[in-house]
Amino acid sequence: MTEKHARAEQSKRQEASITAPASHTLHERILADIRERILSDAWPPGHRIPFETELCVQFSCSRMTVNKALSLLARSGLIERRRKAGSFVAQPRSQSAVLEIQDVKIEVEALGLAYRYQLLDRTQRKATEIDRALLGLTAATQILAMSCLHFAGDKPFCLEQRLINLSAVPLAKTESFVAAAPGPWLLSRVPWTEARHTIRASNADPELAKLLAIRASTACLIVERRTWAVERPVTHVSLTYPGARREIVASFRPA
Repeated sequence: MTEKHARAEQSKRQEASITAPASHTLHERILADIRERILSDAWPPGHRIPFETELCVQFSCSRMTVNKALSLLARSGLIERRRKAGSFVAQPRSQSAVLEIQDVKIEVEALGLAYRYQLLDRTQRKATEIDRALLGLTAATQILAMSCLHFAGDKPFCLEQRLINLSAVPLAKTESFVAAAPGPWLLSRVPWTEARHTIRASNADPELAKLLAIRASTACLIVERRTWAVERPVTHVSLTYPGARREIVASFRPA
């Protein structure tokens, strides 16, 4: 470390000690400092966190205090602790149980990232043969077809492609879905009684790659879900995530 860099770091520590609220414990200050550097992208994924001994010197505290803060960061998924190698900023990755109907906004915020939603297309039309197959409809009816992008920070997090059976949800006819995503809107208005998930992988074609800001042929995880309300099809949704940013977790026990 250069003398100039050392002086700058010392100045930052002094400023932090002046501005930090007195009510914050030392391990909370360490926690907040590291979290802020990660979430601001000052420390990108893969960046090595200073060793515990370095943090002890920086914050003038015991190794036990530093270890407590790092353990909490690891538990929250922001950092990875590797034996003998140290601690590193984790690659962003969301998790959800297979049978959960999760709000994408909650997934993004669980990563500590700012959430943003964008409606790409909204079309009301008579259900096509493909629409009826996806929704499980036996008769022709009007449906609402939408494409939406969900963002985590400044990066696309997933593409949502959704069909809504308007005979089951007539209120959707007058909803613009510009300000609110269709998923939480439906969950707050239509009590579902059954859901079925299909999970598969596919490589991104050029159009999808452009929308998700990834390279063509990048592996993607697709979570498809169909929901019913008392045996009446309500919606079919396909959520496409860049494979490296998503994993599915299921907990179960022997019968």
